[in-house]
Amino acid sequence: MTTAADPSIAQEFVRFAVQTGVLRFGEFRTKAGRSSPYFFDAGRFDDGAKLGRLAEFYARRLAASGLQFDMLFGPAYKGIPLAATLAVALAARGRSAPFSYNRKEAKDHGEGGTLVGARPSGRILIVDDVISAGTSVRESIALLQAAGATPVAVLVSLDRQEQATDGGRDVPWSAMQYVQRELGLQPLAIATLEDLLAVLRDSADPALAAHAGPVQAYRERYGV
Repeated sequence: MTTAADPSIAQEFVRFAVQTGVLRFGEFRTKAGRSSPYFFDAGRFDDGAKLGRLAEFYARRLAASGLQFDMLFGPAYKGIPLAATLAVALAARGRSAPFSYNRKEAKDHGEGGTLVGARPSGRILIVDDVISAGTSVRESIALLQAAGATPVAVLVSLDRQEQATDGGRDVPWSAMQYVQRELGLQPLAIATLEDLLAVLRDSADPALAAHAGPVQAYRERYGV
């Protein structure tokens, strides 16, 4: 299972996501067709202050992991600003890490190709927001290996800790477990669904605490 480095960091991140409206509660339809009582929308990290603080959370999680890596890779599209801002946060901490990202469509002029930024080499950390089915990770692995690099880990904001789907059916493992077991990468997350539940249960705000029951029920039905 994927765990956050430190419960206090993870729960601080959850509270930040709630305060910024990135983490919302209600009734939402997931890609798997499930009715979820919460929704994590990384697209709402939409200004410099939010992105800067988000990058710090990524940097803190990465530092706590002890992961050895040579460069960062951001899958299109949401992974692109995440890898870029994490590179800035790491530079502020004294580690200047190169990064690259991909285009959805190959460019046939200028520098050409699908990869942009530093030439992929060595051990690569893939940076993204969440993983639903592992499709973008598989595509990233293929691109990076074709370039001669070695993907070693994937770092995301939130591990939903729920069953993935395969061909429309539920499977008894999560997307992050799939990343580890089938793709051979180390899975890292700033926070997990368990961290989210801990924040809801301990909240002094009755309106926020009221969401603990529905989220727990969802975890019991679809969790791994």
